[in-house]
Amino acid sequence: MQLTILGGGGFRVPLVYRALLGDRGAGRVTRVVLQDPDAGRLHAVSRVLDEQAAGVPDAPEVVATTDLDEALRGADFVFSAIRVGGLEGRANDERVALAEGVLGQETVGAGGIAYGLRTVPVAVGIAARIARLAPDAWVINFTNPAGLVTEAMSRRLGDRVIGICDSPVGLGRRIARVLGATDPAEAWIDYVGLNHLGWVRGLRIAGRDELPRLLADPALLGSFEEGRLFGADWLRSLGAIPNEYLHYYYFNRETVRAYQEAERTRGAFLRDQQARFYAEAGDPAVSALAAWGRTRAEREATYMAENRESAGAGEREADDLSGGYEKVALALMRAIARDERTTLILNVRNRGTLTVLDADAVIEVPCLVDANGAHPVAVDPLPGHATGLVCSVKAVEREVLSAAESGSRTTAVKAFALHPLVDSVTVARRLVDGYRAVHPGLAYLG
Repeated sequence: MQLTILGGGGFRVPLVYRALLGDRGAGRVTRVVLQDPDAGRLHAVSRVLDEQAAGVPDAPEVVATTDLDEALRGADFVFSAIRVGGLEGRANDERVALAEGVLGQETVGAGGIAYGLRTVPVAVGIAARIARLAPDAWVINFTNPAGLVTEAMSRRLGDRVIGICDSPVGLGRRIARVLGATDPAEAWIDYVGLNHLGWVRGLRIAGRDELPRLLADPALLGSFEEGRLFGADWLRSLGAIPNEYLHYYYFNRETVRAYQEAERTRGAFLRDQQARFYAEAGDPAVSALAAWGRTRAEREATYMAENRESAGAGEREADDLSGGYEKVALALMRAIARDERTTLILNVRNRGTLTVLDADAVIEVPCLVDANGAHPVAVDPLPGHATGLVCSVKAVEREVLSAAESGSRTTAVKAFALHPLVDSVTVARRLVDGYRAVHPGLAYLG
């Protein structure tokens, strides 16, 4: 079975390959094709994978190419993890937004809109080529903004594109661990929303909802990352545990100030850090795997550091540094390829699951997965405050899709202006002009 990874020179690709190395049995991936326009990055990551595979019998074959069409031919699964504009683009997204006093995070607020506007046209083009060259392939999208990009690709690929994210998985794991679950994977997580905009409304262990016990215990709430990040009082007010990315909404002023005062933005930090890694990993005298491990440890430890600092949440716990999206990707592929039925939180088309959104809107929700794909599980309606935010952000996503399709600057301005974290039409206009000035890929916005 062939897995094609678009963005195959990306830093997190070794996580996926490591998961594949531990997979055994019929229907496993035997060939991995890495595709990336940057041959130097492909070489560095290929060296890491070679070291990972050393001594592993029947390790999946790895092929690297810069040719997209070549990579897609013969694919059973396509993993999309591209970054249009690279980390320099992310750093520019943050810088332009912060200069206007608004958030520039890569998936939330102005930064997420800018990233979406330059990524959607590329993702739609890729979807068209997949439909032509690998029509039977399943597409797993990790490209951010994951929900928006998955929805854009679904307009061409339908339900054969499924978005994944590690945030809900990590949140559910932390809550289950705090509540004493012997195996967090056996807990049922009642989670619903959009990508990076969802809430845990219940967590059942052995059929019993244990979330009320958590919300009633300040000590338990203070014992995991989201509890410290949001504070016990606010979580009890919500009656739910939000995805960590909702900190950008609930504590926006504090977060923007922390980002403005930081020595470097997150994008600039990762740009500089990864430049060092790729230079080091390309040196044949250096262990590429060791260089990757050191860089990854630093990357994970500093994740959302400004948010944690502004909230006084402290350092990340060791158990939270292990990632998780690669495990979701492997479980998804196994469920489809082998009909190993499982339940995963995924980004899929709504199909009536949330009645406030139309059928084609991509949402993030528990899904039953089998050989026929991912099927969203019926969920209770969201409370009013969450419904309003979900509908507002989905409306913005639709404007981004419309702007990407039409090339309309006016529609792009509308997308920025309607976002809850951009509070001015005047600022929205300046953001569009600012982003067009630093991103050649947005020249299409007339």
